[in-house]
This record gives sequence, C-alpha cells and structure tokens, in this order.
Amino acid sequence: MTAVALLDGRVALVTGAGQGIGAAVAEDLGRLGARVLVNDLGTTGTGDGADASLAEATASRIRAAGGDAHSCAVDVGNHDEVGEMIGLAVAEWGRLDVVVNVAGILRDRMIFNLSEADWDAVIRVHLKGHFNVIKHASRHWREHREDGAARRVINFTSISGLHGSPGQPNYAAAKMGIVGLTYSCANALAKYGVTSNAISPGANTRMTMSLSDDQRISTPEEQRELSPDRVAPVVSYLASAESGWLNGRVIDVRRNRVALYNIPEQIRVIESNERWTAETVGAKMHSAFRRPAAAPLEFPF
Repeated sequence: MTAVALLDGRVALVTGAGQGIGAAVAEDLGRLGARVLVNDLGTTGTGDGADASLAEATASRIRAAGGDAHSCAVDVGNHDEVGEMIGLAVAEWGRLDVVVNVAGILRDRMIFNLSEADWDAVIRVHLKGHFNVIKHASRHWREHREDGAARRVINFTSISGLHGSPGQPNYAAAKMGIVGLTYSCANALAKYGVTSNAISPGANTRMTMSLSDDQRISTPEEQRELSPDRVAPVVSYLASAESGWLNGRVIDVRRNRVALYNIPEQIRVIESNERWTAETVGAKMHSAFRRPAAAPLEFPF
C-alpha cells in the first residue's frame, strides 16, 4: 500500500474546513486520494456572519494539488440543510464513506457570566452540528448496508471537556457531549460497517486566540509544533479502510505525540447487605473514596 493510494476512491465530508484544523484535514484527505466535500459557513470565531469563500478556497487548493473537491457553505446547526449537504456528496460522487466533524465556535465566559444565548449557540454548532451530520450520514449508510463499505465517523472533542476548562462551560459541555455521542454511535453503527472515534487536538488555530496571554502559543517553534497539519495525518488514517480495528475511542493528537484515552471505568466500589442511610454510606464513601478522589481536578494549561 502506497501513501498516495490510502484513500483512493473514498468520499469524505469535512465540516469547519475553511480554516485551521478542518482545512488541514480536508487538504490531507485530498492529497491521499479522497474526494472531499469542504463545508464551512464562514462565520467569525464566535459564530457571526458568513463567508462562503473560505470553504471554496480550501476546495480550490485541493483541486490545484490534483485532487477532487467541492465546497458547501451550509450551517451545520441546521438539520434540514445538513441533510441536503449529505445528499449533495452522494449525488456528486455516488457514495459517502467518511464524515469529519470539525466545525465549531467559541463564546467563552465563566459560568456565572455566561448568557443563555451564548450557551445555546455553542451547543448548537458543536453538539447539534455533530448530531445533524451523523444522523443524516448514518441513515444513508443504513440504507446501503449491504454494500460492505468501510464507513467512518470522526468527531472532534477537546481537552477543554476532557479536563474541564474553567472559562469554557458551554464549550466543555458540548465537547464531553460529543464523547458520549461517539460512544453511542460506536455501539449503534458498528453492525453497518461504521466506526466512530473522536480526536482531541492540540493545535494553534483562531480559536486559541481567545486564550489568555499565558496560555497562548507564542514562540515560532511552538507555532510549528502545534500547526493544524500535525493533526491531519491521524484523521486521514482513521478515514481509511485500514482503521476498522479502532472504534469508540478518544485519541489525543498534539505535536508529534498521539495518545489513547481510557474509557471511563469504576475504580472503587462499596456494597452493603442492608439499605444505606446517609450516615452509613457517608462513612463508607469517606473511607473508600477519599484517597483516590483526593487528586485535585486541574486544567492542564
């Protein structure tokens, strides 16, 4: 198997592919032979406005490099428009093999300052956006389950959700919701030849510009090490037919380091032959759970 043939003949939809990680992923998929539908509504980082030229610019770069790509400026939070977008990919290329859900926005506030509108907007783009794409793609795949094709759902979670960013309650909630959605899809869609995994990326993009000065990537070396194109190869491998052994997992990708997250598991259990009271269960919990729970919950950056 040669690198240029890894994705030959496969069709992929990448959301949020006008800039940053999404663009890097779309271009790498195209380089490896996939036909790519590039989606990006072209909003600002907070979800305002629209600019279809961003998606088209990525598609143009793929075509200029010898690949096959089209652009689509659809709002991933709009259920019906996403259904039409999935239909567009199938109509253009006769199939759909891979969906990569990268589209996202940020509206950062501490929980006590976060407005309902900012909560709803972030949940809509991230969590509902993932649902909309997977729902319509999976309906198509279920209808064509007899063809035996290797289908892939590749979602994007974040260290913000996995470790609890204090200033991003809406974003953290959406990103952990995406993990649960990934687990559910892994269990539900495997019998249709679909694997579902999530990437937790470490990359310097326009979304990281919202970080405080002491968190922001600043030096040229850090910029290179956390370039979005460092994330793309892992996504491209997961998009291939070779990755069918991996399903329902979260993969962390940053710099040249790739890590596998565990699936949450019970680490301590207490039991009783009698019905618990607050006093008895409290004493047992204090004895059995306090030491393993003592480590502080800290955001790593």
